[in-house]
Formats: sequence, structure tokens, C-alpha cells
Amino acid sequence: MTRIASLQPENLTPRQKEVYDAIASGPRGRVRGPLAVWLNRPDLADRAQALGRYCRYDSLLEPRLSELAILATARVWKSEFEWAAHKVIALKAGISPDIVEAIRTDRQPVFENEDEAVVYDYAITLHTERHIGDELYARAVKVLGQEAVVDLTGILGYYTLISMTINVFELPPPDGAVPELE
Repeated sequence: MTRIASLQPENLTPRQKEVYDAIASGPRGRVRGPLAVWLNRPDLADRAQALGRYCRYDSLLEPRLSELAILATARVWKSEFEWAAHKVIALKAGISPDIVEAIRTDRQPVFENEDEAVVYDYAITLHTERHIGDELYARAVKVLGQEAVVDLTGILGYYTLISMTINVFELPPPDGAVPELE
């Protein structure tokens, strides 16, 4: 049971409606999950959705890598909504089912691609240790490039905000998805 009621489009303030329409007409196509929660504070929703649009659609990381970072974040935070929303996207983007299953069950994935390994190691390390050591940082820059490491850090921060919102407001997985994280 969610802690906050969904806002109905017909009951939105003019500012909420403006932000709702901007989100619904963009690449997401609808307003749900944390964006629906943030709509209670339309300026937060507006700014967060702009950052999210950049992180998801415009960063230097190809979707395969950004989706891997998102799944790692969802796993760390046990964010069922985010896991359910991005698992299929990650698979379509090229993350192997074995890697997805390893992340889901909180096991170390076996990577064939160094870019995937560094994204995963960076994500898990930053989330659990709250710091990136010199060796991992240098490896990430070597494999991804400096600017992509900046984008990766931003993606991890944004999806941490998403996951915190999901967990605080107890949002269930979308579209009737069954919880999968142990």
C-alpha cells in the first residue's frame, strides 16, 4: 500500500497540470511511480524529470550501460518498482539474462565486456562504500572516458533519488509486476 495517494489529472492545479502534460508528452509517455509522487511538488517533478530525461536518454552512456547502472542501483536499494520498470529495458538494450539474474539474486555477475564490468563495479562500489578509489576511478576513465564517468555518477545519483522516493512512499511494482528482489 502506497503512503501517498495518486493525483488525478482532473484535480491538478494549473502548475501540476503543466508539468504532468510535459512528462506525459515526452519520451516516458505517462506519469507514474516517483514522478507521480513528485507531482505533489510540481517544481520538484519538473526539475527531476528534466534530469531524468538527460540521464536516461541523453547521457554519453549507451542504453546497455545506463540500464546496467540503473539495475545495480535498484538492487542496492531493493527498489522493486525501478527493477520492474527497467529489467525488460536492460534486456532489450543487450544486458545478458545471466547478468540480470545475478544482479537480481545479489550475486557477482560474470561479465564478458569490460565496459559492463566497470559500470557495475563503479555503481556497486559508490553505492556501498560511498567513495570511488583511485584504481577504480582510473579504470572507469580508461574504459568509459572522463565525461562518461561524470554521466555515470549523475545516473547513479538520479536513480538513487528515484529509489529513495519509491521506498519512502512504498510504491508497488508497476503494472502488476511481481516483486523479484530478495
